[in-house]
Amino acid sequence: VQLQASGGGLVQAGGSLRLSCAASGSVFSINVMGWYRQAPGKQRELVAVISSSGIINYADSVKGRFTISRDNAQNTVSLQMNSLKPDDTAVYYCNFRDTRFVQWGQGTLVTVSS
Repeated sequence: VQLQASGGGLVQAGGSLRLSCAASGSVFSINVMGWYRQAPGKQRELVAVISSSGIINYADSVKGRFTISRDNAQNTVSLQMNSLKPDDTAVYYCNFRDTRFVQWGQGTLVTVSS
């Protein structure tokens, strides 16, 4: 499975960005896709994930501000990020996992200026 992420960039606090990620290759129908992030000097952390059956898990820090969605037919996952804060600044990584393995995307930088 290959992951191709897009989106990210520079935005002012309070603004919005949208990240998208497409999975290609041998994608099993039962899987979990989502986003993790890693800020400078910090460990990588979960942002939001969504299963192929629609079960969603958000980090407490993004609840009410971020929305994750997916298109199973296209094997894509998106993350709509609203009300962004400087603390959201990080490299965001698309993640795919199924019963076989875990795959990471290349990472996309999100910078939120105050």
